Amino acid sequence: MLRALYSSAAGMQSQQTNLDVIANNLANVNTTGFKKNKAEFQDLLYQTTRSPGAEQGNGAQLPTGVQIGHGSRLVSTTKVFTNGELTQTGERLDVAIQGDGFFEVQLPDGSKAYTRDGALKSASDGRITTSDGLPLQSGFQPIPAGTTDINISASGEVATSGANGNQSFRVQLVRFANPAGLQSLGRNLYKETAASGQAEQGSPGENGFGTLQQSFLEMSNVKVVEEMVNMIVAQRAYEVNSKAVQAADEMMQLSNNLRH
Repeated sequence: MLRALYSSAAGMQSQQTNLDVIANNLANVNTTGFKKNKAEFQDLLYQTTRSPGAEQGNGAQLPTGVQIGHGSRLVSTTKVFTNGELTQTGERLDVAIQGDGFFEVQLPDGSKAYTRDGALKSASDGRITTSDGLPLQSGFQPIPAGTTDINISASGEVATSGANGNQSFRVQLVRFANPAGLQSLGRNLYKETAASGQAEQGSPGENGFGTLQQSFLEMSNVKVVEEMVNMIVAQRAYEVNSKAVQAADEMMQLSNNLRH
């Protein structure tokens, strides 16, 4: 019965973590470029009193055994990098990535980070930055003052025109062999890790890289209905585990009250 208490408590803790993940997904349902998380669990170690396949004294072999588990544990919160829906904004510096790829940005310490948030801005010196003021790398050139028109093609060709003349350049995207292995930094940023593999740079629309869509933003890939269903399942599982704790406690109370 003590085992039931610990197993049920482990189950309650797992479902609490599951709910935390779901709540974060729902909190970011309108976050540009957000990728939902999913919690993944494993069962804990088993106490084995009879091993399957063990030999009996008469030469017979046990077809099954006796193994009792000790609950569950969280092993991973995996980012799901499916595409979110594209929303038209009309802003000339809003750029959505359709398909595989990230924009590369430079952090204040000089290191690199990666984002799918295409809500780009122009700084006072013409540099293209994120909403937090982090400068984009990826081949983005400063936009000259007096620019009146910016055109960004699906293949990453950027053409600007204005009082100071015309210019053109091509932006690049970055991708990873295992994007789920990226480290989430918050602020719509990811950082390369050993699990993600090294960043691979390429042109939009080529060799499997995604394409760019000007005046669109990629929204979160969180589906509210799906998360609500997951939340109800987590709530019911938590409730059932708490009932098991109560049942085990009542059974121990009964055994403690036995009289000779």
